[in-house]
Amino acid sequence: METLNVESSDDVLKQLLHEAFDAQIPNFGSYNLVAAAGTSGSAGLKVIGFRREPAELILCPLNPRNLRPSERAVSVNNTNVSHVALVRDGGYEVGTSTGRVYRFNVPARLSLNIPGAEGAAACGLLGQDDDAADFADFMNGFMDRLDPTVEARE
Repeated sequence: METLNVESSDDVLKQLLHEAFDAQIPNFGSYNLVAAAGTSGSAGLKVIGFRREPAELILCPLNPRNLRPSERAVSVNNTNVSHVALVRDGGYEVGTSTGRVYRFNVPARLSLNIPGAEGAAACGLLGQDDDAADFADFMNGFMDRLDPTVEARE
């Protein structure tokens, strides 16, 4: 039985999340990625791609057992976003003009299954401290861009 150490499990998880995202998005190289834990009606694991120019989020729901896409990825940008909000638990809520609402948290560390691993190595710890901080900064800017009253208050 192969046991993965913390560093190699992090690398394996990052590779699997990239593969799931890259399989759905043709220009995947222009996005930074984070893993998110869904809450409320949008529960479940997601890999989220984000970029600043043009400002966009790609929400890719994943099957937590095999880390593969569980449904088609959804793009959220200034053409289809209805709202973006920071929620009380420190997570985010993103709504689209079609009525879909996603609630999720982007933790600095997230425990995930490693597909195909056996025994103690079946779970790994994904470390995304810097990426989670970068995502929070992106979301602050995205919310400011969507709310024209922010500039008026500054």
